[in-house]
Amino acid sequence: MNENFKMVATTMFGLEEALETELKNLGAQEVKPGVRNVSFRGDKGFMYKANIALRTAIRILKPIKTFKVFDEEDLYEGLQKINWEKYMSADSTFAIGAVVNSKFFTTNSHYISLKSKDSIADYFRHKYHKRPNVDVKHPDVRIHVHIQKETCTISLDSSGDSLHKRGYRTSTNIAPINEVLAAGLVLLSGYDGHSNFIDPMCGSGTILIEATMIACNIPANINRPEFGFEKWDDYDEDLYFKIQDSLLKKIVNPQFKIMGFDKAPSAVRKANDNIKSANLSEFVAVHHVNFFNSVKEVFGSTTILFNPPYGERLNIDTEEFYKKIGDTLKHGYPDSKVWFITSDIQALKYVGLKTSRRIPLKNGDLDCRFVRYDMYAGSRKAKKNPIED
Repeated sequence: MNENFKMVATTMFGLEEALETELKNLGAQEVKPGVRNVSFRGDKGFMYKANIALRTAIRILKPIKTFKVFDEEDLYEGLQKINWEKYMSADSTFAIGAVVNSKFFTTNSHYISLKSKDSIADYFRHKYHKRPNVDVKHPDVRIHVHIQKETCTISLDSSGDSLHKRGYRTSTNIAPINEVLAAGLVLLSGYDGHSNFIDPMCGSGTILIEATMIACNIPANINRPEFGFEKWDDYDEDLYFKIQDSLLKKIVNPQFKIMGFDKAPSAVRKANDNIKSANLSEFVAVHHVNFFNSVKEVFGSTTILFNPPYGERLNIDTEEFYKKIGDTLKHGYPDSKVWFITSDIQALKYVGLKTSRRIPLKNGDLDCRFVRYDMYAGSRKAKKNPIED
């Protein structure tokens, strides 16, 4: 029988609550949110399930050792005391990632990775006169070193490549949105498939695909070619496929419209290519439409969610662009909950509408706000709701 153990799911700033909810809904135990991570407990089967199903996780880590560190020698010695034969051999390949947030270490994370690599290689060289090789692209074992103040946690990375690499994206535009962030935006918006969904500036279609997978209850990483745990000595292939099959049986067909617009024909082609790669073509329609010349053509409650140009993608007249967003929504999109993300926080005043929510997020290194506008079908005064904090 598989025993429960502690795991840590890492995520992006601002998505911790969404990841916490995902884990609880999936059946995790002792779920505790942190900063850019959520810890929990589960067994080997749950580790497989978390990797396959979680939408807002970047990696699923399995901690194996924690010790105090005040300098590089402490790190080297601490790694030497781990029984590495439990996890790899001298014939294995390995890679190390590191995150450091400590006044005791002024060196960068890359240097800590190199120091850790030396310690593990020396461990095997001293005992077996042979050292494992480093393979940063396709290692047998990925090891994660996390130093927070004076505490060092060594973990096995069960995910392998970052979980944002879903496996469906074949075509991209300039600065495409990260798949984990896209899924997080959809979950934060409250969209669950029970209304229409429109991305009016869909680019290569990442938000559309993540929304459709949520509406259909399709596991986020079902299209990935592999996970890190598949190379572990204790990998249970039968258990993995049992978990996968149980998740696939819960897929449903969407009951409402899901569609995207883009004014660039090349973007429409790329979006359709990616949607086809994700096996979602029958559920999503992408139209060659300029949002600013559009009106809502679907009946009933609709979630509108998009990622307009900003930051490195900004090549626009900011005031005119954001004013057009507000005017188009006011005149063409009644009975809609509208969300978009931007790093140009000052430009929001040009929209000319009052936000009902503002959620701080990060898109890479950019400080962003994820904002909501409520567009009403009738009189604004007649249907006014209390403004949410």
